[in-house]
Amino acid sequence: MTKQTFIKGAMILLAAGVINRILGFVPRIALPRIIGAEGVGLYQLSYPFLAVMLTIITSGIPLAVAKWIAEAQSNGDEERVRHIFRSAMLLTIFLAITLTSLLLLFSPWITAHLLPDKRVQRTFMFMTPMLLIVGISSVFRGYFQGKQNMIPSAASQIVETVLRIIFSLGFAMLLLPKGLEWAAAGAMLGVVVGEIGGLAVLLWKYAREKRTPPQLPEASKPSTAVDKAPIMGKLLSLSIPVTASRLVGSLSYLLESIFTARSLATAGIATGIATAQYGALQGMVIPLILLPTALTYSLASSLIPSLAEAASRGDMATIHKRLHQSMRLALVAGAPFVVILGLFAEPICRMLYNHSEIAPMLQLLAPVGLFIYLQAPLQATLQALDKPGKALMNTLIGAAIKLVLIIYLASKPEFGIYGALIAINLNIVLVTALHGISVLKLIGFRMKLRDFMKVLSAMVVMGAAARFVMNHEPLAAEWVNLLVACACGAIVYFALMVWTNIIDRHDLTRLPKIGHWFSRT
Repeated sequence: MTKQTFIKGAMILLAAGVINRILGFVPRIALPRIIGAEGVGLYQLSYPFLAVMLTIITSGIPLAVAKWIAEAQSNGDEERVRHIFRSAMLLTIFLAITLTSLLLLFSPWITAHLLPDKRVQRTFMFMTPMLLIVGISSVFRGYFQGKQNMIPSAASQIVETVLRIIFSLGFAMLLLPKGLEWAAAGAMLGVVVGEIGGLAVLLWKYAREKRTPPQLPEASKPSTAVDKAPIMGKLLSLSIPVTASRLVGSLSYLLESIFTARSLATAGIATGIATAQYGALQGMVIPLILLPTALTYSLASSLIPSLAEAASRGDMATIHKRLHQSMRLALVAGAPFVVILGLFAEPICRMLYNHSEIAPMLQLLAPVGLFIYLQAPLQATLQALDKPGKALMNTLIGAAIKLVLIIYLASKPEFGIYGALIAINLNIVLVTALHGISVLKLIGFRMKLRDFMKVLSAMVVMGAAARFVMNHEPLAAEWVNLLVACACGAIVYFALMVWTNIIDRHDLTRLPKIGHWFSRT
């Protein structure tokens, strides 16, 4: 088993995340052109309910697996590692089979009474196999992350994404003659095929590891008589509050889709148009803002076992160091995306989706992107340090305020879908701020105000440089001018980050594969 350092593990997951984000935009660009915004809306409307079910299965258990396997591994207790993994897998399979059975039993009632468009039923039915597949995959990922080996997770994500692209678009085109609801269901079936491929990679990696088990010195081998009850109890002690915390977010996502559709109807907007607007928001606009989360989620995945291991040693200095690295990387990497998406929303939406009318939504959402990118490391810290209840309360407060604002604002004709977007923005800012306050009280950690000011200043200069290049249109094709403008702005931004010492040579030397180039300068 190859164990990576925190930075190397994060970079491996980041590389996979960037590849997945880039590849993932192939169906996001192509699917609206195949089935339109209304078809994308039908495809997206089933996701909130799926998210709730997957949260119950995959939120707390894999995190607990990663945390406690990291602790057991640091003590050389391979027997306990095996029992943690087996207990988690048994619990996950039980939950997945139970929830899948309930979904199949109650799906007609759910799609008729809870979801805002009855045409979503076929998509809803096609998604049910994912509960078991994703649940099993999540336990394997937690196992490998606990051993601080991020390669299996990265490889499975890439395979899953490639298969999803091929089969989602293929099934959507194949079933489109039968109607929009069939095309949306076909796209969801392609997602299922991708998840099966990702699970196959994890099974293969696990089988290879089992053929070469680690050899421990006799003195360090624990007794084979391991009590399973404390392991199951310990898994549940963390997984339940973590699941509850994330369930609040998933339930708010589900209620958000229901309340948005009903509020838009109250505002006098027809069901088909409301479905299309929701599809544009969730299927086109928000994925653009979430592009940098390839970094923040990889940081969070690497951060949990790293902080858990440091906390087991009482090493507060390492905890502060790792969190500072994560927050600074999230801020520095996410800021350029905020500038580009805010400045060039109209040409980006027109070139990618052929829907320039959704650009104002992207412009309104872009500024809160920084809060999204900082939220994942903060929440991961609370969970790694055994404070998932804090994350739960923060998420619950934000979700309650968001839903109330959606009902109030989106039902007004002068706001419409923008009322829902305003509520989402306020929720993101509030939850991130509450997480930051909780971490400050817990370990006394805070980001330096000077660093924030340096990054904000660099964003302003970057934006001015990119806008200057775009306004002068040095080349004939608009998309080429856009790429050149973004590249020039990014170069200016990176230079300012180095000049202001936000990024220094020591940071660059820690990068895997290419770090040695900077150590020689």
